[in-house]
Amino acid sequence: MKPLWLSHFTATSSIGRGLDQTLAALRQRRAGLAPCSFDTVDLATFVGEVAEVDAVQLPAHLADFDCRNNRLALLGLTQDGFAEAVRAATARYGAQRVGVLLGTSTSGILQTELAYRRRDPVTGALPADFNYRTTHNTFSVADFTRHYFGLTGPAVVVSSACSSSAKVFASARRMIAAGLIDAAVVGGVDSLCLTTLYGFSSLGLTSAQACRPFDLHRDGLSIGEAAAFALLQRPPEHLDADAVLLLGIGESSDAYHMSSPHPDGLGARMAMQDALNMAGLESAEIDYIHLHGTATQNNDVAEAKAIRYVFGSRTPCSSTKGATGHTLGAAGGVGAVICALGLQHGLLPAGLNTQRLDPALGLDYLLQNREQPVARMLSNSFGFGGTNCSLVFARAN
Repeated sequence: MKPLWLSHFTATSSIGRGLDQTLAALRQRRAGLAPCSFDTVDLATFVGEVAEVDAVQLPAHLADFDCRNNRLALLGLTQDGFAEAVRAATARYGAQRVGVLLGTSTSGILQTELAYRRRDPVTGALPADFNYRTTHNTFSVADFTRHYFGLTGPAVVVSSACSSSAKVFASARRMIAAGLIDAAVVGGVDSLCLTTLYGFSSLGLTSAQACRPFDLHRDGLSIGEAAAFALLQRPPEHLDADAVLLLGIGESSDAYHMSSPHPDGLGARMAMQDALNMAGLESAEIDYIHLHGTATQNNDVAEAKAIRYVFGSRTPCSSTKGATGHTLGAAGGVGAVICALGLQHGLLPAGLNTQRLDPALGLDYLLQNREQPVARMLSNSFGFGGTNCSLVFARAN
């Protein structure tokens, strides 16, 4: 199958709403992380919170879907003319021929957390206005999105932890190749909640400061939230030079440990090599690697080993989680959009907060932005349980 075209894309995170703000933050090396003041959380950690999510109002006919995750989804969908592009694709192909394939990890679990605070003091019953199916349910964000656009084609949510919104690119590609759909809304949404913040803290994985990927003294991650989307289609006969294509996808499963990667990065290197193979590229033809780079000890070591095995030590790379935080199920989508921006604008974004690179990792990790012509980028997303996905993107010319 030929490459797929990212005809439109957008991202909303703690560093900005939409492409212009995101690109400006990357160029200015501006982070969106701040000490956590989310809801009732009492933890010494930094988070990447998107401002004014709770001020977003869903359309009246979609009120049953109201939760932080779907408000963040709507905020993301309405940036950069993305919603208009989806409607144009729907008019062209038909509502049944546009798929919705999104990734999330915790979906609207905050809505359940809030509902538990309002349980009946005698019976313990949850409040009558709590609707699990349209809020907490993992499928909620895809269900909301397809109703928002009036789509009737396939709708799927992938929940493979932090690789979720990368793996949907693979699912969409298979559906398009099978002739089931002509276009797909792909990406992911994950929003802040108490379960995530306290859960990662209980595992000893959060840092008391803004996270420092690949730093010698890295000590954990910073949780963020984001909504990132792309519209995938077959490319037309003639494309602009700065059009972005999806060339290759690699997926693997470590099946090594519930919350730790394979220590030698076995699954990661398999995913990267499979993505290169599908793209028909050698490792030397990749200009930049957008790392998963969570700033935990184990993740950064395992990913560095995998990079060196496949690429050696000379390919420029960085993690942007020092800017956005780890957006979990939305991380793959955010990485895809950052790569698309980098390809169009000739930007290799620096990793933030890293003061002293860990020399044992042996990578060309960027501490300063590089601006240069870029043809191809690879983006990594690795999730709990060893669910790995690598994506190769390229400029059309």
